Amino acid sequence: MKYSLNWDLDSLFSGGINSAQLKAKLAQLKTAIAALGDLLDRWDAASDAPQYQQFIKLINQLQAIEAGIGQAGLFISAVGSADINNPEVAPVNARLSHLETEAENVSGKLKKVLVQVPNANFTAMLAQPDLQPLAFNLREMRDEGKELLDDKTEALISRLDLDGKSAWSAHYDSLVATVSVPFHDANGQPVTLSAGQADNNLLGNADPQYRAELLPAWEQAWADKEQLFADTLNHLAGFRLTEYAAHGTTDFLRQPLKDNRLSAETLNTIWQVVDDNKQFLLDYLDRKAALLGKKHAGWQDVEAPLNLPGSQLHHFTYDEAAAFIIKHYGEFSPKMAALAQHAFENHWIEAEDRAGKAPGGWMESAPETHEARIFMTFTGSPNDVSTLAHELGHAFHSSVMSDLPYFRQDYAMNVAETASTFGELIVADANVKAAQTPAEKISLLNAKMDNPVAMFLNIRTRFLFESRFYQLRQQKLVTPAELNELMLNAQKEAFGHDLSTYSPHLWASKLHFYIDDLSFYNFPYVFGYLFSLGIYAKAQQTGNFEDRYIALLRDTANMSTEDLARKHLGVDLTKPDFWLAGVNLIKRDVAEFMRLTDSLVK
Repeated sequence: MKYSLNWDLDSLFSGGINSAQLKAKLAQLKTAIAALGDLLDRWDAASDAPQYQQFIKLINQLQAIEAGIGQAGLFISAVGSADINNPEVAPVNARLSHLETEAENVSGKLKKVLVQVPNANFTAMLAQPDLQPLAFNLREMRDEGKELLDDKTEALISRLDLDGKSAWSAHYDSLVATVSVPFHDANGQPVTLSAGQADNNLLGNADPQYRAELLPAWEQAWADKEQLFADTLNHLAGFRLTEYAAHGTTDFLRQPLKDNRLSAETLNTIWQVVDDNKQFLLDYLDRKAALLGKKHAGWQDVEAPLNLPGSQLHHFTYDEAAAFIIKHYGEFSPKMAALAQHAFENHWIEAEDRAGKAPGGWMESAPETHEARIFMTFTGSPNDVSTLAHELGHAFHSSVMSDLPYFRQDYAMNVAETASTFGELIVADANVKAAQTPAEKISLLNAKMDNPVAMFLNIRTRFLFESRFYQLRQQKLVTPAELNELMLNAQKEAFGHDLSTYSPHLWASKLHFYIDDLSFYNFPYVFGYLFSLGIYAKAQQTGNFEDRYIALLRDTANMSTEDLARKHLGVDLTKPDFWLAGVNLIKRDVAEFMRLTDSLVK
């Protein structure tokens, strides 16, 4: 079947960024937010008892507003990602940001009102049939309300945020759009690469010499503007730290852990397992370097493909990739396959390889129309097929929750990465099993190793860097030279001082450090990867997997992460046993890679 490489955004809002439908939606949201604020000001818990019909109306209106903001936000992000040079996106996004701030202010007031409701009354409220499905979320909101400042101060902080960390985050996007890398193509002809194109080539180009020559050019492009990126990162983090301090904490990990409904004990257990079990991946990288004719791998080789003689690594057309994903999803879950096919047929995916697109890939759901949109750049490599499967895993997660109340769909990032990584694992395994020769299997195992290497080494690097940066930022502005040194030291520690080249400007080139509403956008990936490995192992061993898997996904915004694992998997995440079971699956793949390549390096 022939599928489009471009998505359809008109089913969300027709007419592009200046859509009349979008303008009407934003105006409707503004009116609804004001009306909700007025209703909240008049609400009295005592007179609303015992059925709490007014409170139910309040909660339903707030959920509708947040869903509408999500729908508009997806559309605006999609337009901006597909054309990073579109000057009309930023003003519309700024308008949405103002609405988000107004909605957050009303939500904050509601949380504080909940704190004032006596415990007995609050328990009676949660017993109402319309509120029972939201009991966990409402308790969470009440707990958050206990930490809020007075209404005027919270409103001021929210307004300042528009020109604070939110603005600095948007400023980063503007800066990235100006980054270009003067280089050459495969034939030696001069070419100017965008940040996204250069990143794709640095990580995925099959020619080791090309990658080695590109790395210094890549580093120089970010070095040329390092002061601008340093200013952006410093001020974004500075605003965040000031906001934390105003709410009584200097612990910069406290909020990220709360956002992920994860305990510090669980996170510490994960990192201990990672640090204790990374040597086999360093051995793998040394073997990969030997296959490339080098003593040690360079930064540009860590995720590089291995095209050995006789491998004839398959180059997928987009339609082949779609068919492959649908087929192998179906072996685990017919519903996953059906969702993937629906996404391809209904133009949910922007995959065209062209200049002017943002780097990276993402999935966002459209809560009002129960759709999703996926953004990526498809070049035909097995890695691209895995990326597509990853994002479709996100879409499946959202789809199985679309009938739940909106608050019950607000799952945290760490469990979000579980469904996506699970989808990616299915396709990566299928790719390896489909190998026609030992050489091709080696290449595909190498591609499969991208994930564990990223999680155990690259993302560990990012966590070490970000932790140390925030510690230093609490004391002073951090200079570009210091940021480079922090990143270089983090890379050397995470990779065991085992690389021949590094990327000290990763702090500038990695979007994840500049996201305004989430800091420490790193450890959730490691959690999601290892958590999905455990689920994947159970899926291969037990029957009726689909129903159990969907039941787990539907509960991801309804309890803490530890309770989720205890309920659906019967495991304790604060103990290393569950995580080690996932590590053993990775070790099995590495052992096979080493066995197949033994004769090639002796």
